[in-house]
Amino acid sequence: MLVAEDQDMIRGALVALLGLEPDVDVVAELRRGDDVLPVARELGPDVAVLDIDMPGADGLMVARSLHDELPHVRTLILTGLDQPGHMLEALQSHVRGFVLKAAPATTLAHAVRRVAAGERVLDPDLVAAALETGANPLTPRETDVLGLAATGLTTDEIGRQLYLSPTTVRNYLSNAIAKVGGRNRIDAIETARRAGWLRSR
Repeated sequence: MLVAEDQDMIRGALVALLGLEPDVDVVAELRRGDDVLPVARELGPDVAVLDIDMPGADGLMVARSLHDELPHVRTLILTGLDQPGHMLEALQSHVRGFVLKAAPATTLAHAVRRVAAGERVLDPDLVAAALETGANPLTPRETDVLGLAATGLTTDEIGRQLYLSPTTVRNYLSNAIAKVGGRNRIDAIETARRAGWLRSR
């Protein structure tokens, strides 16, 4: 099994916890998402436990890459937030398991075993919330613009970063606000964050 988590203390705790299980062997521990695929190619783990937010590539991007290149490596996503949008995206990324970091310690080892056996491990309450919330209505560009707005950048600054005119940025923001049902930019950002449609930057 491979563990990828960017926070050293959490990664160390995960590896120590899983190391106590007699039938679980951790072959690699990584802090960057873009290191996962090369290491998985070399070591061929049965399961990759991935944090959802990592530098280099997030856990869902890594899960898609693993599915495309190494479909025998089953993926299990760890997240600190129960955002329903992440669950839907995880399913679309061929993730086999989705576990909250706040779950009891025994839950992770049990989930790893089930995922290794080819089963799915999904929190039923989170699945229900994901179905109720629905899929992300934002286009990739709208997501980029709203995500940059969430960092406090002005319209002009967003335009310079994305090579867009200020008018185009305002159009994307207006579309994003309308699609998520926000009253204004701040409301739209909070709605999208709660749903899991915006990534941390």
